[in-house]
Amino acid sequence: MQPLPTRLALVLTALINAVVGLWALLWPTAFHTDFPGVRTGWVAADGPFNEHLLRDFGGLNLALAVTATGALLMATTAAARWAGAAILAFNLPHALYHSLHLHAYPEVIDQVLIASTTWAAAALGLLALLWPTRGTT
Repeated sequence: MQPLPTRLALVLTALINAVVGLWALLWPTAFHTDFPGVRTGWVAADGPFNEHLLRDFGGLNLALAVTATGALLMATTAAARWAGAAILAFNLPHALYHSLHLHAYPEVIDQVLIASTTWAAAALGLLALLWPTRGTT
């Protein structure tokens, strides 16, 4: 069995990535203009609408949701670590990009929310990858 923090990281990743992935894949125009929903325009602030790119982004997020869900169902440390590596491989460059491009968002609240949420997503991957095991494989 995976430690509770690992399972929580995988559950949060699966849920968040499933919602983001389905939204971007099924309704790319709405995703472009309305993401994240509470505050709007985060995607639109960074460039013009690109349906292909947004649908690919949606598919990537769904793939991460499936990966995290698979690791949860397998319930092994090895599966959690592989999922954590995949989650981190996407979210670390994503967080770095946004941290270096906060100037695209004129309101400080958006800058803080974008930086904190993207780094939190990377932290979930790191947690799943590195959390100590309890003698499981």
